[in-house]
Amino acid sequence: MRNIIGWLGATILSAAGWWLGAHVGLLTAVILSSIAGGAGLYYGFRWFDQNLK
Repeated sequence: MRNIIGWLGATILSAAGWWLGAHVGLLTAVILSSIAGGAGLYYGFRWFDQNLK
């Protein structure tokens, strides 16, 4: 369950990063998407550990 929540957070934030970065350019979209995806994974795992573990 921890992995599902973590990867769900990564997917959602990565898509948001891509959407925001796409307004500037392709390289910006790629960079923002990967940074936001990593943050989503981290915070998804952290949320699970604090609330459901």
